[in-house]
Amino acid sequence: MRALLASDPQPFPWREAMAIGFGVLKLSSREFWSLTPRELAAAIEGLAGRASAPMDRAAFEDLTRRFPDHQPSPGITASFDESRG
Repeated sequence: MRALLASDPQPFPWREAMAIGFGVLKLSSREFWSLTPRELAAAIEGLAGRASAPMDRAAFEDLTRRFPDHQPSPGITASFDESRG
């Protein structure tokens, strides 16, 4: 048996879909099972808002150029107060 990769298709999350459909949207079984996955996704989006896409590489590189991590200047050390734990 091989390990699952991030690129492998994932099974449809039926447990989560039913929890939202029955528990949050208060759909009957007939209403829930008559929905297409796309219709259910639209109903969830209407409830929770649209999920944004993850940042792509170009946007990440732009942020790192605009807001670089700075190294402390030589001779300056971070202080640590051991009494604060």
